Amino acid sequence: MRQIILFSVTGQDTLGLTSNITSIMAEHDLDILDVSQSMIHHTLTWSTLVRLPDEKRADPMIKELLFHCHKMALQVWYQPVTEQQYDDWVQSKSQGHYIVTLLSRRVTAKQIARVSGITTAHELTIDKITRLSDRAPLDQDSSNARACIEFSVRGIPTDLQQVRSNFLQLSSEMDVDIGFQENTLYRQIRRLVIFDMDSTLIEAEVIDELAIEAGVGEEVATITEAAMRGDLNFTESFRRRLTLLKGLDESVLAGVAARLRLTEGAERLMRALKQMGYKTAIISGGFTYFAEYLQQRLGIDYIHANTLEIIDGKVTGETKGRIVDASRKAELLRELAEKEGCRLDQVIAVGDGANDLEMLATAGLGVAFRAKPRVRQSARQSISTLGLDGILYLLGYHDTNLDSQTTGR
Repeated sequence: MRQIILFSVTGQDTLGLTSNITSIMAEHDLDILDVSQSMIHHTLTWSTLVRLPDEKRADPMIKELLFHCHKMALQVWYQPVTEQQYDDWVQSKSQGHYIVTLLSRRVTAKQIARVSGITTAHELTIDKITRLSDRAPLDQDSSNARACIEFSVRGIPTDLQQVRSNFLQLSSEMDVDIGFQENTLYRQIRRLVIFDMDSTLIEAEVIDELAIEAGVGEEVATITEAAMRGDLNFTESFRRRLTLLKGLDESVLAGVAARLRLTEGAERLMRALKQMGYKTAIISGGFTYFAEYLQQRLGIDYIHANTLEIIDGKVTGETKGRIVDASRKAELLRELAEKEGCRLDQVIAVGDGANDLEMLATAGLGVAFRAKPRVRQSARQSISTLGLDGILYLLGYHDTNLDSQTTGR
């Protein structure tokens, strides 16, 4: 019977450590069944599962490895593994695989303890923990910091909805965001990202800004808030607000566009998506004038929004064509996916209001961004703590790789 042994080496990292250890293993003609290496603050943990040739004794190889590691001031731990234990481990890998993403301004032990407590309660085993955010200076202002820890977990939870509910509750209690998604092939091959515009890509509701210029700001803002919560039908609320803008001078639009503020992380996210070959789109219940402004500023590929009717330089209180409501948003998402030749699983949708829920549900990855409670509870993923570039963490990207690509380093 061929022996199987698990080795784990810990200590100060040195140049050539992996080469030296595996060279000893090579002299004994070992098969590598599994291998893992990680490092934190110059301290290395190197583990491997090896199988010896038929009837070959392990003692000489173990003795040589122990001697070498002792010279290098490394700690070594090893244990035999039976074939049955190995087969059971291989079988366990066929269980469901999920990704839990913890997003915060700063990561604390309490956060990790609570997250891991939920995975344990639902019989999910943590296979790997990875920091996706870059190392931050100790004196960094936490108000604009980004921190992310990714957990790779496996298991077969009896109630996936309850897992998501528990994480959502924890997010509210600790002012963090926690993503929970199945680790499928499509997570790594998304191709199209679709954004709502108002209060998603920009920090304002444009119709409210126009209403201020028209002198009906408070009245329109009240209707907007009710529509965002889902208390009013979007089309009805949109027509009511639009009617109040009748007579507004066309010249006002340029001034409103010039003062629009992009949401935190929007520019960094767009640079990264463009660098990695994603297609981007705005599908908005807002207005094409402002969507076109953002398209030029951010390099967005497609826009779909409502066109304000303007006659003799004045807003008429009407729009041209079909209103972009919830069902139209989902319909346009499907059309763009078909145009780009990608599956819905490869589409990401991002929005904040009740009018976005159908679009979020249609996409393979739907993200409620700084959304109202009803939208957060209905969407599969939610980000409220970080900026828009937090979406990159949900896709598994590491800050170091992203920043080197987008800055040309």
